[in-house]
Amino acid sequence: MTGLTLHNTGERLTEYALLMRLHRPIGILLLAWPMYWALWIAGAGAPDLRVLLVFTVGAVVMRSAGCVINDYADRDFDPHVRRTTARPIATGKVSPGEALWVFGALVVLAFALVLLLNPLTIALAFVAVGLAAGYPFLKRYTSLPQVGLGTAFGWAVPMAFAAQTGAVPPIAWLVFLAAVIWAVVYDTMYAMVDREDDLKIGVKSTAILFGRADRAIIGLLQALMLVNLVLVGRQAELGLFYYLGLAVAAGLSLYQQWLIRDRDPVRCFTAFLNNNWYGLAVFAGLVLDYL
Repeated sequence: MTGLTLHNTGERLTEYALLMRLHRPIGILLLAWPMYWALWIAGAGAPDLRVLLVFTVGAVVMRSAGCVINDYADRDFDPHVRRTTARPIATGKVSPGEALWVFGALVVLAFALVLLLNPLTIALAFVAVGLAAGYPFLKRYTSLPQVGLGTAFGWAVPMAFAAQTGAVPPIAWLVFLAAVIWAVVYDTMYAMVDREDDLKIGVKSTAILFGRADRAIIGLLQALMLVNLVLVGRQAELGLFYYLGLAVAAGLSLYQQWLIRDRDPVRCFTAFLNNNWYGLAVFAGLVLDYL
């Protein structure tokens, strides 16, 4: 009986891990890179170790919570989209009620982590939870849910500055803006994968909104983000290595444009994944410059 119970518990935990997308860490990385940019700038290349650890664990927890509430919100859509039919709620392996319990537990854990930080960061954390909980429902009402995702992911930036410095200076909002623009870029590539299914079930996205202008608008946003990051570099008085990192990032943007040129779903997904290297290039430039 004990063995059976342990087996059942293991199965439940496995399904919860799948629900949180722990087997697909790309979302954690895309959330974490702007957060790390912010921590390194706020800490002048030497962020506080406790703050760094709290934010690293927090990124995993909050991205997991976002995935859970997203699948709860999409529980009636996912069975009809080819890419999402195997998700735990869509297959019935996790009930919607269970998903809400998992989401609640993750939010409590995230809040326990943020209590280790200063009052301003704690106050900003309440906004973060609201953004994470609200984002998945935007695709029903607006064609710009990618902006909502960018705001939710990017909110880690002002929180990072607040935790490191006790304030949210103007440069923090420049980095935040870069994070929002970047999310619109990579999540539009992601939405291009599901465009046909989303049109059938009535889900909205920037990929549908942009239509045949999708590549051009993504390109404009990529250029705007690069300009924004140059402004960040100038305001933070960064040097050669940072701009070399931006040069690599610009090259990756061109590669992503090449990947999405035919709007092939597989290549669009590859372009989406490639944004991890974009975030790493900017971060590597920052680290080397401060060193």
